[in-house]
Amino acid sequence: MKNKELHEKILYPVTRVRCGKGGGSGVLVYSKPDPKTNKYINVVLTCQHVIADAIKLEDRWDTVLKREVKKDIMEEVAVEIFQYDDSTVVSSNSTQAKIIAYDAHHDLAAVQLNNNHKMDFTASILPKDEIDDLRLFDPTWTSGCSLLHDPFANPGTLTYLRELIEQKSYIMTNASSVFGNSGGGLFHGDKGHLLGLTSRITSMQLGFGIDVMTWMGFSTHPERMYEFFDHQELQFLYDDNDTFEAGKRRREAKRKNAIKSFLMSGQDLGEPKKEEPEEEDIAPPFGAEHDPL
Repeated sequence: MKNKELHEKILYPVTRVRCGKGGGSGVLVYSKPDPKTNKYINVVLTCQHVIADAIKLEDRWDTVLKREVKKDIMEEVAVEIFQYDDSTVVSSNSTQAKIIAYDAHHDLAAVQLNNNHKMDFTASILPKDEIDDLRLFDPTWTSGCSLLHDPFANPGTLTYLRELIEQKSYIMTNASSVFGNSGGGLFHGDKGHLLGLTSRITSMQLGFGIDVMTWMGFSTHPERMYEFFDHQELQFLYDDNDTFEAGKRRREAKRKNAIKSFLMSGQDLGEPKKEEPEEEDIAPPFGAEHDPL
């Protein structure tokens, strides 16, 4: 890609996400007008652990079901959009955003900006039928807000196509990333496609200190991104024939069908099944750990 394309595809779509006292990065992946209002619907992808403090589970009395049920109460998060003059940040505008989907297992989340103006630059998600074409040594870029700095990108290559950590697939690159990069993008260096979200990094206990291997970063495997999109009815993020509103209707229908299934089975909605903490099948070598960024 030429320098102009690198700016537009890899740098400009990256956002800074703040939640409570912490934060991370995000990638703008959708900006299209609502056919009813002509106002733009803007969606940012980030990691679930970046916005986890905005999600609370509470017991609420449901007047229809006549029982207590678990409700996820979601606060809004702050997302900063950056404006550029070529390579220079000229301003950043913070807007509130509501969480429209999240999945702790995949460590992915989607938020909708309250800002309804058109966003000029959005990331292009790697087409599903091109996932199998990825090869080691393919050029990559990580792009995010390391240590909550303004966005910047680091070059590298793909170094491992599928790493299993806690029974979840990741793709590894030697493009540097550090804490704060979580939710930022791993981009392909040839076409600029978004391959996944930067989410973990390798660290090692050496004596009394911890060394961070910035060149051993892990991003959500693209297959897991598509699993998240399909389960959460977010197909509009990659399918031009789908729409935000259609996805919203499908999510609501899925929720109602799930409640109906629970009622018919006689299960208690107030006590969801508790998940056992996951363990890795094989301990990382030499005391290495794969920490969330």
